[in-house]
Amino acid sequence: MKIYVASSWRNEHQQLVVALLRGAGHEVYDFKNPPSRSGFAWSSIDEHWELWTFGEYKAALEHPLAIAGFDSDFDAMKWADCCVMVLPCGRSANTEAGWMKGMGKAVFVYQPVHQEPELMYKIYDGIFETVGEINTQICLLDGK
Repeated sequence: MKIYVASSWRNEHQQLVVALLRGAGHEVYDFKNPPSRSGFAWSSIDEHWELWTFGEYKAALEHPLAIAGFDSDFDAMKWADCCVMVLPCGRSANTEAGWMKGMGKAVFVYQPVHQEPELMYKIYDGIFETVGEINTQICLLDGK
């Protein structure tokens, strides 16, 4: 299967999930290490990005690096058969997973550490404690 892993740059579990799913034979998009470029970070545009005004933020969305980062991730979302959202994560990962579910793609939530429950995750295809459980679900989707 082709898998989009949605998470946070700060999530220490994201790279392990990518490695385990690739090791299970899946094609996996890694937003931290996308093909043919480095992963997008606001600090690539401006090291003081956290101090931006609303207008500066809106202008930065049109910066060539932001456009390339968005295009890379969104193209991968369209390419993927399913999504694994690795918690804890932020707004982008939740937006990505929601878009993918809205497009009829399976979305699995991986919760490796305890965190506050989220009712609306019922919309997804399951919440799991292990990557092995998610891989089983992905293999069922793939007919293997």
